[in-house]
Amino acid sequence: MGRGKIVIRRIDNSASRQVTFSKRRKGLIKKAKELSILCDAEVGLIIFSSSGKHYEFASSSMHSIIEKYNRRKEEDELLLNPISDVKLWQKEVTTLRQQLHNLQENNRKLMGEQLYGLSIKDLNNLENQLEFSLQSIRIKKEQILNEEIKELNRKGILMHQENIELCNKVSLYCQENMELHRKLHNLCRFMGIIIQDQR
Repeated sequence: MGRGKIVIRRIDNSASRQVTFSKRRKGLIKKAKELSILCDAEVGLIIFSSSGKHYEFASSSMHSIIEKYNRRKEEDELLLNPISDVKLWQKEVTTLRQQLHNLQENNRKLMGEQLYGLSIKDLNNLENQLEFSLQSIRIKKEQILNEEIKELNRKGILMHQENIELCNKVSLYCQENMELHRKLHNLCRFMGIIIQDQR
C-alpha cells in the first residue's frame, strides 16, 4: 500500500518542525549543488530559519551572485518600464545640475564674490578651503620646480660629459697633429741631408 499524500502545512510541534527543517534544508542544499554541477548553472541559495539563523550555498561567490541578480533585475525593470528609465535620467540630470550649481557657488565664494550674509563659521570654512588650495598649489609648484631642477641637473651632467669627450678628442687631435709635424720635420731633415750628399 502506497504512502498517503502529505499535507503541506505548518508543523505545530517545535521539535518536529526543527528536525524537518534540518532534513529539508540539507536536501535543498544538496539539490542546489547537484544543479550547479550537472547543468553548469550559477546557483545562490539563502535560507533563514524561524529563529533567524541563516544558511547559504553559492556555486561561486554569494556576493557576486547577488550583484548579478540586482543588475539583471534593474535591467529587466528598465526594459519592462521605459518610463522609469526616463525618470532615472531626469533624476540624474537634476543631480548633475545641483552639483554644477554648488560648484559655481563655491567658485564665486573662493573668488571673493557673494560673501555678504555669510556667518563666521562659513567664512572660517571658506578660509580653510583657500588655505588648503594654496597649500596644494605650493606643493604642486614645488614638485614641478624640483622636477625642473632634476632635469636641468641631468642635462648639465650630460653636457659636462660631452665637454669631457670633446676635450679628449681635441687632445687626441693635437697629439696626432704634433706627431704629424714631428714626422714631417724628420722627413724634411732627411730630405735635406740627401740633397747635400748629392751636391
